Amino acid sequence: MPPRSRVTIKDVAAQAGVSVATVSKVLNQRYGVSAETFARVTAVIKDMGYEASLVAQSLRNHRTNVIGILVADIEPFSTELLKGAADAIRGTGFELVVYSAGGRTGDPHGWEQRYLTRLSGTLVDGAVLVTPAVDLEGLPGTPVVAVDPHTGRAALPTVDSDNLHGGRLATEHLLALGHRRIGLLTGREDLKSAQQRETGYRGALASAGVAVDETLVRRGDYDADVAAASARYLLSRPDRPTAIFAANDTTAIAAIDAARELGLRVPEDLSVVGFDNIPESALCTPPLSTVQQPIREMGHRAVELLVRLINGAEPDETHITLGTELVVRQSTRPLNP
Repeated sequence: MPPRSRVTIKDVAAQAGVSVATVSKVLNQRYGVSAETFARVTAVIKDMGYEASLVAQSLRNHRTNVIGILVADIEPFSTELLKGAADAIRGTGFELVVYSAGGRTGDPHGWEQRYLTRLSGTLVDGAVLVTPAVDLEGLPGTPVVAVDPHTGRAALPTVDSDNLHGGRLATEHLLALGHRRIGLLTGREDLKSAQQRETGYRGALASAGVAVDETLVRRGDYDADVAAASARYLLSRPDRPTAIFAANDTTAIAAIDAARELGLRVPEDLSVVGFDNIPESALCTPPLSTVQQPIREMGHRAVELLVRLINGAEPDETHITLGTELVVRQSTRPLNP
């Protein structure tokens, strides 16, 4: 069966016995239409399943009432952030569209600029960019909010979390349990938040009078496969670490799996701390001790800020940093004497 053709505004006008201009007035709730005609046209629109084109609507009204969320990929972090964005959009009169690069972010000019150009003006009224790699000014007339930007705070309004403090919390927790040989699985080296987590790790060790053993600092890249390989390297050494701080939960879980493959028990033989507190962290075996950054709230606050900017309201603040806190579960324990 061939697909049914899209219902047009002309189809609605013909069925209702009115002009296209009258249907347009009904759609945009403008004056000049009697109550009887308004009701008849509205009923036809409903019966025929007519939906106005976003492009046509934007050309008429210079608004689409749609907000775009641009992400590099759909993974645990962006999934949680999108939940917060969906919470925030309710009751605002806006709708939400998610645009994913599908992990294809190798464009040296920035995937965000290319996709923002495609969407802005006719498809969205503004956009939230998640971990943008370049310092975008946005496009004329298109408000943009950046979440966890690669470069840290920028000219754009931003929402992030206190990654430096979170890195310290994770490391101080392991130090308090008696661990001194603490490995680090780093995040992506191009991401400011990952750099801050490593700085927190190094600062906590320095404050405790523990020298950083650079051989215990290995790439994690926020990638499970990369982290698993690094964890196997660390844990196969004769002087292996007794604890590992992984810069996100995905790589922490990969480290636990690697330890299990090598016959090591977590936490009896190895303590592991992650970062993010994604839902999977509470479901893995053992449940993961981690640093919670309020990912869902980050998405919520980003959309709230963007809506204010689109509506021309002055935001209370344009750079929002949310707190981080330690969540202790069963993947850490005191060092065996």
